[in-house]
Amino acid sequence: MSESSLEPATPSSRRAGRRVRPQSRASATSVETGITNAGAAGSVADDELPEFDDEQDLGGDDDDNAVLEEDEDEGEELFGDNMEADYRAIPALDRYDGGELDESDYDAISESGRREAERAMRKRDQDMGVGDMRRGLFYGNDDDDESRPARKRRLAERAAEGMEVQDDQAIESIENLEDMQGYSVSEWVSLLAPRMEILNRFKNFLRTYTDSKGNAIFKEKIRHMCEENKSSFELDYNKLASEEHVLAYFLPEAPLEMLAIFDEATKDIVLAMFPQYERISKEIHVRITDLPLVEDIRSLRQLHLNQLVRTHGVVTAQTGVLPQLSIVKYDCNKCSYVLGPFSQSQNNEVKPTSCPECQSTGPFQINMEQTVYQNYQRVTVQEAPGKVVAGRLPRAKDAILLGDLCDTCKPGDEIELTGVYTNNYDGSLNTAQGFPVFATVLLANHIAKKDGDASTRSLTDEDVKAIMSLSKDERLAERIVASIGPSIYGHNDIKRALALALFGGESKNPGQKHQVRGDINVLLCGDPGTAKSQFLKYVEKIAPRAVFTTGQGASAVGLTAYVQRSPVTREWTLEAGALVLADKGFCLIDEFDKMNDQDRTSIHEAMEQQSISISKAGIVTSLQARCSVMAAANPLGGRYDPSITFSENVDLTEPILSRFDILCVVRDTVDAVQDEYLARFVVNSHIRHHPNENEESAPVDINDTNLAGVDKIPQDLLRKYITYAREKIHPKLHQIDQDKIARMYSDLRRESMATGSIPITVRHIESMIRMAEAHAKLHLREYVIDDDVNMAIRVMLESFIDTQKYSVMRTMRKTFARYLAYKRDNNELLFFLLRQLVHEQTVYLRNRFDSEPDTVEVLESDLVDRARQINILNLKPFYDSEIFKVNRFTHDAKKKMIIQTL
Repeated sequence: MSESSLEPATPSSRRAGRRVRPQSRASATSVETGITNAGAAGSVADDELPEFDDEQDLGGDDDDNAVLEEDEDEGEELFGDNMEADYRAIPALDRYDGGELDESDYDAISESGRREAERAMRKRDQDMGVGDMRRGLFYGNDDDDESRPARKRRLAERAAEGMEVQDDQAIESIENLEDMQGYSVSEWVSLLAPRMEILNRFKNFLRTYTDSKGNAIFKEKIRHMCEENKSSFELDYNKLASEEHVLAYFLPEAPLEMLAIFDEATKDIVLAMFPQYERISKEIHVRITDLPLVEDIRSLRQLHLNQLVRTHGVVTAQTGVLPQLSIVKYDCNKCSYVLGPFSQSQNNEVKPTSCPECQSTGPFQINMEQTVYQNYQRVTVQEAPGKVVAGRLPRAKDAILLGDLCDTCKPGDEIELTGVYTNNYDGSLNTAQGFPVFATVLLANHIAKKDGDASTRSLTDEDVKAIMSLSKDERLAERIVASIGPSIYGHNDIKRALALALFGGESKNPGQKHQVRGDINVLLCGDPGTAKSQFLKYVEKIAPRAVFTTGQGASAVGLTAYVQRSPVTREWTLEAGALVLADKGFCLIDEFDKMNDQDRTSIHEAMEQQSISISKAGIVTSLQARCSVMAAANPLGGRYDPSITFSENVDLTEPILSRFDILCVVRDTVDAVQDEYLARFVVNSHIRHHPNENEESAPVDINDTNLAGVDKIPQDLLRKYITYAREKIHPKLHQIDQDKIARMYSDLRRESMATGSIPITVRHIESMIRMAEAHAKLHLREYVIDDDVNMAIRVMLESFIDTQKYSVMRTMRKTFARYLAYKRDNNELLFFLLRQLVHEQTVYLRNRFDSEPDTVEVLESDLVDRARQINILNLKPFYDSEIFKVNRFTHDAKKKMIIQTL
């Protein structure tokens, strides 16, 4: 149909639509129908169309003026004079082309069939490259069918929760959330559409996430949180990453924005479950736990700025809890108008510029009543002492705790802190540091104390299996003693004492009124060059937590705690010393005798009550120092004199000596055989540990002659074994021989009064009990048995006898021989007797011939006589033992002689 054929009808239709508004829709429909039908039927000849009279149908200028005047007086006339002309029949237009019509009958199509047909047509359109497009996706993608019910379900959930239902069409749907379109992560998540998508996805994640058993764990956690009236919801980052990869990617990159969205979503779910919970807590905070990557404090750099990081350290200083402005309102001093609210940020101060009521520019005063505050606390987190590289100062970083995180930690606590590493704008501090340099702080999000559970949590199932199999070894105690300080030759009594101290006893606090310590204190005293400091260094490496210090460089406040004025708040803050930092660990003090008496008396309370009382600068408090003290001291004059008592050898007072459970005296005695073995051991150790030494050409390791045939435990496994035993095993005193302990105590008291050596006090009874518990822990036993008590008595006696004069020592060894021989292998006892005989024979030959003998011969009968005194009758197993052969002894049965080749 030509364009000219439609021209006469168009003005009439346009005029009818203007003049007669109620009928305009019908007339327009009829005209459009006619045009469509005409197009379908083909072109129509111009002479077949009816003609219209312009003057008759359209009217003239006079009529228009009259109508306008009438409209002004009486309103608009809705019905025209020739209204019915729009509905007259036009045969040329009201017909269809029969060839283009399908008039056959069809059966009704099913719903599934219709969807299949639509899917096929959409597929055809996509292949042909036609069809509408929507952002990022083809129109009619298969996922579209699923997205519509999802959107309906989301709207229904919002309506069921009583929330305002927003039309999703108003905000463009973000299906491909990770396509940030050139924005940075923080800018992208701040936009309205991505923000709504993140909000909905996180809420859906909290509602629908289930564990392997199908339990909705997050709803249960929210319920428990609300039952305890808390406002912190802990979320495992790994669970979020397993379900919502995009959110887990955005979270560390834009933590402040993402956490604000998470808080809002969690609060919506909490209010849906508990509508009145806002009366208890105005805000809900999501705390992120188990962030996979852990950064050291000294490794934080510009790269980590404004990112979510996880670090660990020890709290060394803490301020009080202060109120911080959160939402501020101001009063205009001129017209008393209340301005606000203004949301106060961490970085800059928010102030109004002018009053909207009186247009004045100030001054403005904070409205104290209507301003909302939040709790604020600042702590200093320092690197753990055992983690600092040798020769470097420990780094520290300030952390800001807000809300319910305040007072969750105290000085001395070892914590893992997850937070936002950000720069802190402080005018005075930045000016002091040079303006372009900013101070950095950690805005804390989550704090976890690293207690025992945290350390044992790192053990895998394979580790626990290896620990359990090791605990079933019959010679476990000997293997552990042999593994303590493997690079140090001899000193088995010190190694046994350190092993018991590493496992420790059980602390008791009946009724939370009187605490009895469970940690074992050890004092090493003796000649120089006997590896006392090496033992302490070894404990520092293998202990779960240890602080090493020296007596010369340690003062009283450095060991306990000190008070200093904070440069920010100008208030007095408490900072922890070495004993507080070693809480639930070990405090190792070298050169103990070099400390001042005043400084040494400051640790009396820490060694027994395991607390440190502070009363300085108006701060009166008590800090916990639950640690074992291991000290090394040199005797007066440089060398230990066995002809005088221990108290005369060491310049230590009786109160501090009685606080040590085990006293180990180290003597550097001259023994040709042992000295040779010691020299070989040291030389081989140096050869074997040379950095360029090949493992194949390394010499065979020479074991300690007293521990021949005992396999050492790998140090890594030993460290895990100690950690597991300290945290998981808590032996009970079930049925112990109390009479034996009582007799032992009375005998020790009597000998102590007679010899005038170290005083025996009630603390020594507690020391025996602690050592018995430690020996039970060493075997992973739940109850203390007689074997543990006997071993504790033996260690206590060895400690006591070693501190006696040489003249008294021999008689006391005979008096307590039945206790000292406990758990000693017969071969070990016989070897001790044989060494005495060889030493006597060597001294005789040296004095007789004035030269060192090459071989030493001892009569077998002499050894048999001495063995009979300790009730050992069969010596044949000793002649076949490893310890006999390693020490170059041979037995000549014909001559009945024992020969040692030197």
